[in-house]
Amino acid sequence: MGNTCRYVVNAVGKGGETYYTQFNNKKELKSWITDNEEKLIMDELKIVDKELHPFFKWLFSKK
Repeated sequence: MGNTCRYVVNAVGKGGETYYTQFNNKKELKSWITDNEEKLIMDELKIVDKELHPFFKWLFSKK
C-alpha cells in the first residue's frame, strides 16, 4: 500500500513555521493555500506534482 497523494507542499510560515502537507487533488490544494495564505511566505512555497511527466518537470524548473 503506497502513498496515493498527488501534490506535496513544503512551505515556510512568517513566524518561522515549517509546513509539510499532501493533497490528492488540485481543489484541496488551492483551498489550503487560500486558507493559509496570510500565514505563508509565498516565495518559499514549493509544490511538487508527483504525476507530472519528467520532461515537464525539467521544462518548468526554476533553476
